[in-house]
Amino acid sequence: MTHTARRIGRTLALVLPVVLVLSGTLAVTSVPWAGRNSEARMLTASSENVSIRAKSRAPHEVLRDRLLAELQEKDPGTALTHLQREVEERPSLARHCMSIAKALGRAAVAHYGPTRAQSYSRPVCDTSFASGVYQQAQGS
Repeated sequence: MTHTARRIGRTLALVLPVVLVLSGTLAVTSVPWAGRNSEARMLTASSENVSIRAKSRAPHEVLRDRLLAELQEKDPGTALTHLQREVEERPSLARHCMSIAKALGRAAVAHYGPTRAQSYSRPVCDTSFASGVYQQAQGS
């Protein structure tokens, strides 16, 4: 009797986890997640609609976008001050400083007009802000 019980116990110990894993997998694949149509109700491991990881953005692009938003919310002088501080804190941004300042100059003309935008001009990044204002005012 003990030998038979031991064999049954060993068999269950080996078979039961396999059965539980398979039944759990089958249950998860047939759960209605969000869609109403039958195709959207099945979750498959080989789905072709896999999310693609977003590309990470370069630090100078993030800084440019942040400063452009700040220019819209506050004024170009504040954005230029923060640009200068960022370049001083992170010298690796220095090579992008001119392009960021030009973008700020163009955005300032679009938001404030050429005369008022020029009044915010400073010698940040070799006067690239003024260059951007000029180019935008000339329409190039």
